[in-house]
Amino acid sequence: MLFVPTYLVEKSSNNGNTYLPNFSSRFWFACWSFLNVLIYRLPIKKNFVNDRSHCPSCNKLIYWYENIPVFSWLFLRGKCSGCQVKISPVYPLVELFIGIVSFLLFPKVVNIHSLTSYIFFFSIACAFTVHFVIDLKHKILPNGVTLYLALLFLIQSFFSKPFEFWFFGLLIGFGFPAGVTWLFYVLRKKEGLGMGDIKLWAALGLILGPFEILRNIFMSCTLGSLIGLPMIALGVIDKKTRIPFGPFILVVAAFQIYFPKYYKMLLGLIF
Repeated sequence: MLFVPTYLVEKSSNNGNTYLPNFSSRFWFACWSFLNVLIYRLPIKKNFVNDRSHCPSCNKLIYWYENIPVFSWLFLRGKCSGCQVKISPVYPLVELFIGIVSFLLFPKVVNIHSLTSYIFFFSIACAFTVHFVIDLKHKILPNGVTLYLALLFLIQSFFSKPFEFWFFGLLIGFGFPAGVTWLFYVLRKKEGLGMGDIKLWAALGLILGPFEILRNIFMSCTLGSLIGLPMIALGVIDKKTRIPFGPFILVVAAFQIYFPKYYKMLLGLIF
């Protein structure tokens, strides 16, 4: 399978590789709070580079010791130190999740190859997390995050896969769901999939290739139906409720990229 991170397998250090046990935690520490900045600011199109973090309720600036991932939320008891407005538990959950991901992905032995691979896979996980949370909350998939993923995937595939692999993956990833959405609109006069979902599939097609992107589309729709239909039957939502579809796409893609062994087992049960 294409996406097995080779550094997840035990290696020997006979070739003089250097161990850097603290790098993972430092890299994680620098990134995890920034993801929450992106999750909060991207949907409202707010500057996420220059503006300092502040409470959205009272505009109180957040000091460095109030911005320590997970621990600051616990220390503040989930409330702003200024206005006492509750801070969403999504913040520490995102920080904890990406910290665990960073720890699990970090290579046993560090060299140029394993470190580059680590940064690549960790960057994908960060972008997936931002997309997942934003789509659940706002029902949008920011173009900037999708473009970032597309660039990562294009660079990786350009140097490691034939032209036909990523080109037709891109073409099918965009063209197939776009065609189905257009046909659905012609027949039902209703919008099916959003353009954000279609763009995400196009980006994923660059790394998954033509066959795996088709499987992603099929399995994402299946997963969405397995979750959405019971919710409609139980009255949790109605047929007119818009369900964010990005999380289903991302969950399937995460299995394809990070858990190829279990993904193959699942494919064996379905096909």
